Amino acid sequence: MRGAFAQAGQRVCRTSQDTKELGRELGEVLQAGDVVILDGPLGAGKTTLTQGIAGGMDVKGRVTSPTFVIAREHRPRASGPALVHVDAYRLVGEGSSGDPLGELDALDLDTELLDAVVVAEWGGGLVERIAGSYLVVKLDRKTLNEADPNLEARIISWRVVGSASSD
Repeated sequence: MRGAFAQAGQRVCRTSQDTKELGRELGEVLQAGDVVILDGPLGAGKTTLTQGIAGGMDVKGRVTSPTFVIAREHRPRASGPALVHVDAYRLVGEGSSGDPLGELDALDLDTELLDAVVVAEWGGGLVERIAGSYLVVKLDRKTLNEADPNLEARIISWRVVGSASSD
């Protein structure tokens, strides 16, 4: 990551638009080779955050959940890296070969992973195998919504793990 985006932090996002805006801020500082792991339950806002990241990176295509295709590649509109949006659950979960990097590579993406930004939903267990440093983003929709489950609010926290951080 480049720029002034904090290596660790937390933000309350009250709406989906707030979540997209945080994603946009993050997308503007991501660089080729960066890996972002999105951790949170179903409905936490992982794909919404990725839509914001895509906007900040200025990539092509509609960002939707990669659940059924495992990975989607979004090419840049101008200069800059592509965005590879991955459903890592399918790469490391039941029925996988045990080699998530091999499975991701076997998808025959047009972009080399080191030349792209990889955003992995359900990425725990994958990133540790493909990157020495990565950004973990946790989306918590439960804490703020226990009293009213119809709220969109979520707490999003992040931290850099690995060689680029003090861990």
